[in-house]
This record gives sequence, structure tokens and C-alpha cells, in this order.
Amino acid sequence: MYWLVLIISGVLEAVWATALATTEGFTRLAPTVVFLVGLAASMAGLAYAMRGLPLGTAYAVWVGIGAALTAGYAMWSGQEPVSVLRVFLLLGIVGCVIGLKVTH
Repeated sequence: MYWLVLIISGVLEAVWATALATTEGFTRLAPTVVFLVGLAASMAGLAYAMRGLPLGTAYAVWVGIGAALTAGYAMWSGQEPVSVLRVFLLLGIVGCVIGLKVTH
């Protein structure tokens, strides 16, 4: 259960990070609400997952999922350039997250 909550929390990290980029300095209501709700839910999930998982593992997995999804979405949506190297490096992050799960 801790791993499932951690994965969902990592996805929510990507949600709030993406929403933050669209708030225009917290002047737009809808993205600001998505940011706040996503942030609160993501942090709550991370805190819950840390009850049963080591701090370093939980945090690294949470950040890795959020970073890979945020960067992947930015490339998919055209906000950032796509290159073979960037995709390869993001897959490296995903591989490390999987490795942390497998070795736990």
C-alpha cells in the first residue's frame, strides 16, 4: 500500500509542478487551485508512504516520478525540446526508480 500511495503522490507532484507553471504568479485562479490541491495531496501521500518506507527511498522515488513525468509532459506538449538524449536520460530516472523498488 505504501508503494501505491507513493506512486500516486509522485504523479501528483507532476500535476502541481505543471500547474505552477501556468499560474502566472498565482494570478490565475484555476491553475492556482490545482497547484494547491495537488501539492497538499502529494505531500500528504509522501508523508504517509514514509511511515512504511525509508526516507531516502521514498523521497528519491517521489522526486524521480514527478521529475520524469513533468519533463515528459513538457516535451510532449511542445514546451521543451525533444531529443534522443533527453528521452534516454529520463528513462534513466525511471530505471533508477524501478531499481529502488526492486531492491527494497
